[in-house]
Amino acid sequence: MTSLDKPTEAAAETQQDRHDAKAVTEAALFEAFGGVRGMVETVLPGLLFVTIYTINKDLHASAIAALAVSLVLVVVRLVMKDTVKHAFSGVFGVAFGVVFAMMTGNAKDFYLPGMLYTLGLGLAYIITTLAGVPLIGLVLGPVFKENLSWRTRNPGRKKAYAKASYAWGAILLGKCAILFPLYWWADTTQLGWVLVALKIPPFLLAVWLTWVFLAKAPAPIDVFAEMEAAELAEKERRAASSGAVDEERGAAGRHRRES
Repeated sequence: MTSLDKPTEAAAETQQDRHDAKAVTEAALFEAFGGVRGMVETVLPGLLFVTIYTINKDLHASAIAALAVSLVLVVVRLVMKDTVKHAFSGVFGVAFGVVFAMMTGNAKDFYLPGMLYTLGLGLAYIITTLAGVPLIGLVLGPVFKENLSWRTRNPGRKKAYAKASYAWGAILLGKCAILFPLYWWADTTQLGWVLVALKIPPFLLAVWLTWVFLAKAPAPIDVFAEMEAAELAEKERRAASSGAVDEERGAAGRHRRES
């Protein structure tokens, strides 16, 4: 190997490490936000509601259909023994919407709980970041097996989480700036179709920006691996200490017999 080969190999290893880090980040984001199925579960109930309501203006039929499809999605995940957190969150969101709409008799209120949740979540992303604890870091920390180590031990990663949280907050609040005026001024079908149209694109933009920020950030600190290594070291220390004690006892016994 010549001296000219070494930088080339080092650059190749660095490039491979970056590629691996991006792949890990992509997989973690896919897991955290539910992937394609999670997006389908998010969109389908609202899409079904607005489609049926556009056709027959029947609030009860639209609400029941939306709730039924949400429950079906949960059952499918249970049968497939898959995680149900995204499907369950969809069921609760749809259920609150159904209750609101049924209580008021206003079909637009089916969308109100979700809109309020989006507003609260957008504010939460901004406020937690200003407080020094970016919400996206709290969400993704366990996924990356780093928990809260990024807060004090990985400042570059904390900065990336802050940027991502600001992005999520700005995107969600921008979405609210479109939807709430429509809630007051547009009819149910107009609000519903705009809301359905705004389900996926803003979400994908936020996820993509998160991926961009984290892919350029330092690697996460695997605190679980650290704990396992510490436990193993402690077991080895105890074993070595126990062996030393046994050796001392054996030496003492031999000394007594010789005496």
